[in-house]
Amino acid sequence: MASVRVAVRVRPMNRREKDLSAKCVIKMDGAKTSITDPKLSEGAAGDPGRDPAKTFTYDFAYDSGGSGLATQEKVFLDLGRDVLEAAFEGYNACVLAYGQTGSGKSYTMMGNPGDAGLIPRICEALFGRVADAARRDEASFRAEVSYLEIYNERVRDLLRRKSAQASNLRVREHPKDGPYVQDLSKHLVQNYGDVEELMEAGNVKRTTASTGMNHVSSRSHAIFTVNFTQAKFDAEMPSETLSKIHLVDLAGSERADATGAAGVRLKESGNINKSLVTLGNVICALADLCGDADANGGQKRKSVFVPYRDSVLTWLLKDSLGGNSKTIVIATVSPADVNYGETLSTLRYANRAKNIINKPTVNEDANVRLIRELRAEIARLKDLLLRGDRTALLDSPTALSVEEKLQRNQAKVLALTKEWTNKWNETQNILKEETLALRKEGIGVVLDSQLPHLLGIDDDPLSTGVVLYRLKEGRTYVGREDAATQQDIVVRGAGVESEHCAFENRGGTVTLVPLPAALCSVNGTDVAAPTRLTQGAVILLGRTNTFRFNHPKEAARLREKRKVSPAPSPAVSAHAATPPPPSLARPRRSGPSPTFDPSDIGEALTGAVGGDGGGAADAEPLPGPDPGERRSAEELRGGSLAEPPRRPAVRVDIPRYVLRGQGKDEHFEFEVKMSVEDETWTVFRRYSRFRELRKRLSCKYPQLAALEFPPKKIFGNKDERVAAERRNQLERYLRSVFAVMSTSGSPLCDDPSDDAELARPVSKRSVCELSPFFKKGVFESGRHGTG
Repeated sequence: MASVRVAVRVRPMNRREKDLSAKCVIKMDGAKTSITDPKLSEGAAGDPGRDPAKTFTYDFAYDSGGSGLATQEKVFLDLGRDVLEAAFEGYNACVLAYGQTGSGKSYTMMGNPGDAGLIPRICEALFGRVADAARRDEASFRAEVSYLEIYNERVRDLLRRKSAQASNLRVREHPKDGPYVQDLSKHLVQNYGDVEELMEAGNVKRTTASTGMNHVSSRSHAIFTVNFTQAKFDAEMPSETLSKIHLVDLAGSERADATGAAGVRLKESGNINKSLVTLGNVICALADLCGDADANGGQKRKSVFVPYRDSVLTWLLKDSLGGNSKTIVIATVSPADVNYGETLSTLRYANRAKNIINKPTVNEDANVRLIRELRAEIARLKDLLLRGDRTALLDSPTALSVEEKLQRNQAKVLALTKEWTNKWNETQNILKEETLALRKEGIGVVLDSQLPHLLGIDDDPLSTGVVLYRLKEGRTYVGREDAATQQDIVVRGAGVESEHCAFENRGGTVTLVPLPAALCSVNGTDVAAPTRLTQGAVILLGRTNTFRFNHPKEAARLREKRKVSPAPSPAVSAHAATPPPPSLARPRRSGPSPTFDPSDIGEALTGAVGGDGGGAADAEPLPGPDPGERRSAEELRGGSLAEPPRRPAVRVDIPRYVLRGQGKDEHFEFEVKMSVEDETWTVFRRYSRFRELRKRLSCKYPQLAALEFPPKKIFGNKDERVAAERRNQLERYLRSVFAVMSTSGSPLCDDPSDDAELARPVSKRSVCELSPFFKKGVFESGRHGTG
């Protein structure tokens, strides 16, 4: 068992307190901290029989005087080292900063630039010791980081990229592991640099605001968690322990009259005080439990109820406050007499926390514990056989059963030890690669690679794994197992040559180099010459092996561009200048009215938008063989080459969508940008307007009825993911419409006809005459906005 260790830290006077001519009421002497009631001090009116000073004793007391005792380094040496020792011994640890708003909690935990607090110093020292142990090959380590805040009694993930999935996470309780946050992202870190980057990203998202007492007041409780796992062989015995380190920066208690809170700030302070009152009640209840246990010879009084679930904060800190953890509480206080009430309350809470006694235990892996127990059983059985007369017990069934049990246990120990060793060796060999990073997002696991890589897309329904091929600097060869030289990536299936192709990575630029007679395609386009790959390109090798190409650095640049130009999918917008395929530009005719074959649309749209992240325009052929020597899919199937595509007279894009309206009238509108010759105009239309357009055009022009159109959904119309998907589908639909309508005999045809006087060029006016949908200002007076 271990008592909660308590430290008190006093900050210097701030400008507000100096302006109020406040007096210091805190005095420290070693581990003792005294506070003087300003109303009962010398010369003040009051009861002369009452002692104006109250004295408390803590494990550590840090004064704010000029002696240098309260430096961040001093606090770390006294408290942070204990956390490190607990982590390497396999215990859970928790550091909790509690106090009034503006008393220095965030400074103690996070610090300032150039003066780091406890959290950065603990993490830096942790990975320093890990690096030293790794150099001596003493053990293997793994660390995962998560960062959350509790704002208005709602849990928010500070490290999740998509803010919509980061808010209002649910707290669950595991019967063995205790409370946890469902869908909280966990990020695998390899060094302190990774931790620092995540910490800075989380601090930027944390909720802060200016109040009358603190211009950067934390409006939420923040919990930074490090899950630290270490594995090693100790006296030929496998050992694996998991330590959870909770580093908690609480929001400060505050009074509305002092902070001047109103409106949203008042609601925030109400929720903050509610959770802190619950925390105080939990501390008091646990102190009573531990006091009764001491008085009753170790038996706890059953009538004491600990209200963990009255607050999200206390529920999450259940194990840290009264369970399996070595806990340290840092009480930060103000020395000014104007804050006497809050300071005295903080000191009393800290004094009660001293009486809490936790029961920390080493968190050992279940398989390792089983191996240790089996080895103890083996030693006992061997001792039993050695003590008996083997000659006399040779025919005894008892001796035979002991022998069989001994051999069975030995075999089980060997199997478990081998399995455990292989698991750690394989995992560590992968994670030692500096270009790989693993993180957990909710129930999913995300593997990031800094190098360009291929992601296998297996159409085999029996395939259960995900394969990632990293493309290192130089050439990566692809082929079959029976190739004359060893291939870096082995593929199988129809159409795969023994030496099929190579991926060449030169300075971050990746090129697909097909070898002679090899079937290779990029985004549905057959390639026979070296072709540069871009982010999101879909590659087909042979007839069955499909891969997606990812380029992390290029994707990062595209994300930055997306912030400037808010298009949801930069890869799709790359097709803005892609000409329509011949099958769309030349629809089949049957009888007097033209008809359209849906199979042509599928083939055409495959070229128009290829895959998730790239199109045919993304594949940039490099200097190589004559383009005329390239073989298309039609040639390989014995077909003939299609005629060159024509560029449509009307260019249409849907670069973004916006949310309009409120309540029931809330809806997404899509920006439709059209260009005809030198004229460009933009209209905003909601999805229902697109449906009306399709209905009218299909009735007037039957050849448009077969074009693919996004279906109507009963639910999810206000979901951003649905809007992003519709944006892509609606853009393809409009492009297909103009591709078909630009053919001979249609209203938008700009081809020279037999009669030159009847031929007219396509203009903005002719497009608007096709449908009011394309005319600016038509729907702007509607109650739903522009669209």
